[in-house]
Amino acid sequence: MPCSLLARLCLLAVLFAPLALHAQDNVPQGEVTKYTFDQSKIFPGTTRDYWIYVPKQYDPAQPACVFVCQDGLQYNAPKVFDELIAKQEIPVLIGVFVMHGRVKARSDDALDRFNRSYEYDGLGDNYARFLLEELLPVVEQQQTSDGRAINLSQSGNDRCIAGSSSGAICAFTAAWERPQEFGRVFSAVGTYVGLRGGNEYSTLIRKYEPKPLRVFLEDGSNDLNIYGGDWWMANQAMERSLTFAGYEVAHAWGEGQHNSKHATEIFPDAMRWIWKDWPTPIKAGQGSSQLQEILLPGEDWRLVAEGYKFTEGPCANARGEVFFNDVGAGKTFKIDLDGKVSEFLADSNKASGQSFGPDGRLYAVAGATEQILAYDEQGHATVIADGFRGNDLVVRHDGSIYVTNPSRDGKSPSQVWRISPQGDKQVVDAGLKFSNGVTLSPDQSLLYVADSRTHWVYSYQIQEDGGLKFKQKYYHLHVPDTADDSGVDGLRVDRDGRLYCATRMGLQVCDQAGRVNCIIPTPNGKVSNLCFGGPKFDTIYATCGDRVYARRVKVHGAHGFDPPHKPAPPRL
Repeated sequence: MPCSLLARLCLLAVLFAPLALHAQDNVPQGEVTKYTFDQSKIFPGTTRDYWIYVPKQYDPAQPACVFVCQDGLQYNAPKVFDELIAKQEIPVLIGVFVMHGRVKARSDDALDRFNRSYEYDGLGDNYARFLLEELLPVVEQQQTSDGRAINLSQSGNDRCIAGSSSGAICAFTAAWERPQEFGRVFSAVGTYVGLRGGNEYSTLIRKYEPKPLRVFLEDGSNDLNIYGGDWWMANQAMERSLTFAGYEVAHAWGEGQHNSKHATEIFPDAMRWIWKDWPTPIKAGQGSSQLQEILLPGEDWRLVAEGYKFTEGPCANARGEVFFNDVGAGKTFKIDLDGKVSEFLADSNKASGQSFGPDGRLYAVAGATEQILAYDEQGHATVIADGFRGNDLVVRHDGSIYVTNPSRDGKSPSQVWRISPQGDKQVVDAGLKFSNGVTLSPDQSLLYVADSRTHWVYSYQIQEDGGLKFKQKYYHLHVPDTADDSGVDGLRVDRDGRLYCATRMGLQVCDQAGRVNCIIPTPNGKVSNLCFGGPKFDTIYATCGDRVYARRVKVHGAHGFDPPHKPAPPRL
């Protein structure tokens, strides 16, 4: 149903919903009980009340759907649920209505510490973890007055999370961070403004690979317009971004102020829409055109291998076979074209970054011996350079090597080295906070270097003698709310000139003009590096902590050992 039509229906429902909800006094009445929770480790020292609603129709033999609401009991929700469940317009669900926490003052002469904005307005997964790891398990330990155990569904398709104002952005953040646990969102007068970074959502939604979420937004044109932003405009921006990315989104706009009056009026219809077609799974959107140019429909990440200490340095040879390091174990592994993983080096000398050269050898940064080593197909090593402990490297088509050498103690300079085809080495740049991943543009005229402790990837023009000029903080990366930097590590390019950056938020994909076009998360939320492998170099291999994942894509990777390739210019 088009959103505009739904909005008109919702407005009509305002007139009739009160009659509909009070006409049947004989509907089965659910039970609401109150509890207190004060054992949080995620929000230490906090105390909060919470309420559990259990409908009469609930059978503990079947896991119930779940409705979680911030700021306690709202929207006349228990009565609404009684009637909608009785009419079979929504599934049988258990409601958990939870207040924000506060740290009680030690005496009457001091104020409590009010955790509402900290818990609700902040981005990141803390609140989702609080619900999933702490509160909901305690809820399942409770019983109804007639002895029924609480049995909650663990599926995000069976869970809705809701709230008003800061509670609304809290609900959205929990679903955004953990869509497999919270798939449905009801947001009233949501605080998607610049209090603790919520204004970033309307941008991030457009860039991230879409998640399986269904979102209902409510707001009024007389909502707040204060130092943090304009709530009315921010909610409309959220709706437009969700629509742009292909999400299931509906809205009800009114003329109200910053309160729950309108949300309470439209709540029954919003719940009908939120739960429509249940238990049919919620589908993710199609994403932006930039994402669609990269991702193949129906192709997701697949696990290649697991059980390592820390994977790094993925690179492909000319056949498309992929090699990666387990830095913690000091071993190098090979992924054949048929996907079989075997040990290539029993002792890699703690190798980290590596790259194949035009001579077919595997060049690796050996941390244990502070050398650059080149391995032939039998695993026999030749020392290329020594005397510094590098991090990552790339080998150019002419045989020259660029190596990042980050500061390990925070005092010595972070450097970029060049090793000539003749083995001469020189520092070609210094001054980055922590030089890390390094790669070349497809035409090999530019060198890109990741500065992990910032949100920048630097761009340099390579001169005829191999030196670097025109250093620029060029690629502007996103930083998660839970960190002070992007953590950017490995870098790779495709033949169209896009730069793929392994960051704390996943693979941030930039255009040649230095802008993040899209963000592709990995299954376990970790990624240190990536490469393009497979016979056509159309599969991304990502090293993700103890695992390696792969994903086939539409694009094809470019490699330093390839002849230079000039891509089309960027769309400025």
